[in-house]
Amino acid sequence: MPKPVTFWFEFASTYSYLAAMRVDAEAKTRAVEVIWKPFLLGPIFAAQGWNTSPFAIYPAKGENMWRDMQRLTDKYGLGFSRPAADDPRAFPQHSVLAARAAIVALHEPWGQDFCRSVYVAQFAEGRDISDPVLLGDLIDAAGGASQTVLFGAHARHTKDQLRKHVEDAMALGIYGAPSFTVDGELFWGNDRLEDALDWALRRS
Repeated sequence: MPKPVTFWFEFASTYSYLAAMRVDAEAKTRAVEVIWKPFLLGPIFAAQGWNTSPFAIYPAKGENMWRDMQRLTDKYGLGFSRPAADDPRAFPQHSVLAARAAIVALHEPWGQDFCRSVYVAQFAEGRDISDPVLLGDLIDAAGGASQTVLFGAHARHTKDQLRKHVEDAMALGIYGAPSFTVDGELFWGNDRLEDALDWALRRS
């Protein structure tokens, strides 16, 4: 059997949106198991001396990323809405509650649908994913019970689990999202998704 691929995603990450919408179909064609793992880039960036995304720190890099996102969402047939340039809260969004909710949701068969819906709400519809009302609606729409999941998202063990995900990501040398790990090998970026899955096949 192929080795499983761990998909490390951050809800505030533009390129994680692309990967989240593609990974299942690509994995299915290869019969590779994918383990979804939410984490936070904030602590990882802070360890490198950054207080926000490098796309926000370096304007030229950010502008090219937004243009790249338009090209790629057109290519993949995905919706896209660029955040308002004059709203510093619009990117990167505060993703902690969404990540905690995902930890709870991913124990359920509808968990991945919820994760994808968070990305669509943010990057296709321009909505605020830190809003618990929005997250509750997305949980219900995916097939879950919003009150139960959001209660679990605030539980100490869920907060501890997200913190451990960040620590594990750091230990693996992860520095950006999306990232994919398989059998000790690290692949970074949406454009390395297929390479990670193919590597898993080679390690079977």
